[in-house]
Amino acid sequence: MEILSWWGLAGPVVMFALTMSATPGPNNMMLTASGAQYGFYRTLPHMLGISIGFMVLMVAVALGLGSLFQQWPILQQGLKVIGSAYLLWLAWKIAKAPAPELAVSTEEGVSGRPFSFWQALSFQFVNPKCWVMAISAIASFTWTGDEFWLSAAFVTVLCGLTNLPSIAMWAGFGVAIGRLLKKAWHWRCFNGVMGAMTAACVLLILS
Repeated sequence: MEILSWWGLAGPVVMFALTMSATPGPNNMMLTASGAQYGFYRTLPHMLGISIGFMVLMVAVALGLGSLFQQWPILQQGLKVIGSAYLLWLAWKIAKAPAPELAVSTEEGVSGRPFSFWQALSFQFVNPKCWVMAISAIASFTWTGDEFWLSAAFVTVLCGLTNLPSIAMWAGFGVAIGRLLKKAWHWRCFNGVMGAMTAACVLLILS
């Protein structure tokens, strides 16, 4: 395939990934809250888990997992229910999170711990927005025939590289907000708003 054809493919893929990654959604709401609560550095594993998890999901879709939704739509509905329930639980945790200086050790572990890399990676498989992104990207931008796998790899890597700086902006936005929150009640209000906005994503998922 000529180089010009690859460049012609790269432009639409980057625009698609940028639009889908930079718009509000569960991942970005949680990253904003994490950036404010824990800072940019401690949120890095969360960001990397999202981007790599999204690429792993795209590979799974390319291997045929996404076609199961077409054959059995009930699987997609089940994913929405599971993802929504998990998202509501995460929204509750965000809303009830204490101010950074109030986080203390508990019998269950250390409270105030940000999402780990593996938690963020796993969440992509129950995040309906990521499924829509992955299925749309593979269905819309890959070539058929012998060039399918090469184009699928190209689209997957390009989406992942575009996704990371896009979601990093939300974490950075959270860091900026966190610097303005000086009192415990400021944090309670902020965490409550972020929890409510995260929970509101369920309306988009189930619509």
